[in-house]
Amino acid sequence: MATACIAHRALRVHGISRPIVARFDQPQASSDGGAILLKTVDDRLGLTWRLASAIRDRRQPGKVAHPLRDLLRQRVFGLACGYADCNDAARLVDDPIHKLLLERDPLDGAALGSQPTLSRFENAVGRADLYRLGAALTDVVLTYHRERLGAGVRLITIDLDATDDPTHGQQELALFNGYYDTWCYLPLIATVTFSTEPMQHVVAGLLRPGTGAATRGVRGLLRRLFTKLRALFPRARLRVRADAGFADGKLLAFLEAAAVEYVLGLTGNRRLDRRVRRLLGRARMQARTTGETATLFGETRYAARRWNRKRRIIMKAEVLCYPGRSRKDNPRFLVTNLPHRAATIYTRVYCGRGDMENRLKELQQGVAMDRTSCSRFAANQLRLLFSVAAYVLFQALQIFARATTLGAVQVWTLRERLLKVAVWVERSVRRIVLHLPQAFPWRDTWRALAQALTAL
Repeated sequence: MATACIAHRALRVHGISRPIVARFDQPQASSDGGAILLKTVDDRLGLTWRLASAIRDRRQPGKVAHPLRDLLRQRVFGLACGYADCNDAARLVDDPIHKLLLERDPLDGAALGSQPTLSRFENAVGRADLYRLGAALTDVVLTYHRERLGAGVRLITIDLDATDDPTHGQQELALFNGYYDTWCYLPLIATVTFSTEPMQHVVAGLLRPGTGAATRGVRGLLRRLFTKLRALFPRARLRVRADAGFADGKLLAFLEAAAVEYVLGLTGNRRLDRRVRRLLGRARMQARTTGETATLFGETRYAARRWNRKRRIIMKAEVLCYPGRSRKDNPRFLVTNLPHRAATIYTRVYCGRGDMENRLKELQQGVAMDRTSCSRFAANQLRLLFSVAAYVLFQALQIFARATTLGAVQVWTLRERLLKVAVWVERSVRRIVLHLPQAFPWRDTWRALAQALTAL
């Protein structure tokens, strides 16, 4: 009969005289000890509870082993901890921390849901459930910020952006997109920014087929957002920012009818190129004289063929100068109803929209927004909402971390430094003790966040 020492091969490491034996024999340990912070954030927001309440459970009660809320939490917390696939459930089925996140006994509690159980859950959700889920997620985020900031917010900026989500199977409504040169979905993400705060808070995510107008689903999404924002922040001006793909005549008319401010990118054409020609000539002269990049701003009145009237167009005439390369013209256009100076609108209002690229990158690389591999479109929309929910938890954690050294880091850094820490779980009659490493390099930050999250 082999002993434990014989069953594990010893490692011979250069410079260390004694053999090193690695044993995976600690049943009460986990590598996600810091994830309890996310559970505390979720308790403060009530996020997973609200999301689970929005789904109708059609299962027979007598045959239910895992409550619907537990399955939803298992997916959301799993994504937050870096486990993007349902297949990861087999590896985490007895993990004490992930049991604790579902409010089960970490040592003797029931095992987590299996991959088939999670897959059945994802594929059982219908369109009405998805609508209620999206509305609940938006409500939770906006209500939290209403409690955080009060009713005195004067400006709320709504940023819209879409990205490609390549598909590699027979997913429903995954279509070939010539611009991205791939079969894909085109998810739409909406964020809100309050007054002069730098953070863009994700409030909605909508999965869309791989082809179609860039404005597909935008008006319905904005209509719901406007209603909720005006109810919670009655004094705030609403402003919409988006890139050139959204500058559609119907959307512009909708925004004007809703009495909101807007700044949208606009694709150049022959008529606009003629309008900016003189301004661009002046920029060329300035660049030739100084040898540096020259940027000038102007404006005009213009109506595209399908617009119902002329609108204000901001023109940026820019000539780029790089060492060892020829000068390059870089004209840009915006359409807006703001009254400010052209340079102010472009540099101080519109350019802030560029940070949406970071939100999309974090959603895709941080919480697996692009893991839409189910055959049903509705199931993939549910996965998108799970990723957005996990990201909402991280953004709330970032708010509490602003006063620490991790105040400006991205999702994967927060996960690496705060969640991925080894822990040994001890349970007694009165309490559960998480034994974290004494040499944990982010110990003080972790303690400060835990204290802030549990403070009344």
